[in-house]
Amino acid sequence: MKKKEIKILLAAPRGFCAGVVRAIDIVEKALDKYGTPVYVRHEIVHNKHVVDDLKKKGAVFVEELNEIEDHSRPVIFSAHGVPKSVPEEASSKKMFHIDATCPLVTKVHREAEFHYKNGYYIFLVGHKNHPEVLGTMGQLPKGSIKLIETYEDAQNINEKQISKPVSYVTQTTLSVDDTKDIIDVFKSKFPKIKSPIKEDICYATTNRQEAVKKIAPMCDMFFVVGSENSSNSQRLIEVAKKSGCINSELITFGEKLPIDLIIKSKKIGITSGASAPEQLVQNLINEIKKHCKVIIEEIVLTKESVTFKLPKSLN
Repeated sequence: MKKKEIKILLAAPRGFCAGVVRAIDIVEKALDKYGTPVYVRHEIVHNKHVVDDLKKKGAVFVEELNEIEDHSRPVIFSAHGVPKSVPEEASSKKMFHIDATCPLVTKVHREAEFHYKNGYYIFLVGHKNHPEVLGTMGQLPKGSIKLIETYEDAQNINEKQISKPVSYVTQTTLSVDDTKDIIDVFKSKFPKIKSPIKEDICYATTNRQEAVKKIAPMCDMFFVVGSENSSNSQRLIEVAKKSGCINSELITFGEKLPIDLIIKSKKIGITSGASAPEQLVQNLINEIKKHCKVIIEEIVLTKESVTFKLPKSLN
């Protein structure tokens, strides 16, 4: 039986961002330099395949430092960043720690500290309990930063109750459009609100969302390769749906592919979250090829050349 022909529109850029590459490199170089085990607090990046690969190489993942009995071994903090209390705890226990926080997340931490020291009331746009949000809020004394999750949260702010000058920072992996709507509310309520000097939503999040916006309207189905707990992957699904492709799904490889729907499609869009390995994208394409004749067109929005230096302790 002749296979049906399907066109795959492959988004570029996709997959690993510079912060993810740096974080994975930090764990691998620490294993090379210090041997096993090396401990990692929280998933180094939000992708099961990456974490499982590093486990095989000798990384041990924990959620809290008190799970580590051998204080002589290195401990690495994940790319999402940590509250100030975590390195303080590590130092008090004389644990050698390496910070793999993405430099663009560190930038948000420093901004929040700067605003606090200069007497500003601070709003943080982000998702409750996401590690990055916990890390940013944990840079400051409790109660000095207010989390805003939704447009409605922003609308419900009573500006008359705030006597200080106002500023805001954002999580780096949010929907660009949703965040803009929230910031517009801030600016209408507080015309003099202090904005970040440079956009907090990172270049990789913005580029991947823009690529999806370009491709999704042309597609019958859209797949985002990533993990359930990956904020930037979840936002890509939302962007694809808002851009006109209702049949958009997150592919984690823990479920069966909707082959029936794939075969009915003429064009399928594919991208991957910033912590998803490229091999998983190729695995998805190969699975589709088992059922269809595939023509691939890579649609390049922009080229990325960002790189981040490793900590001096690993040089």
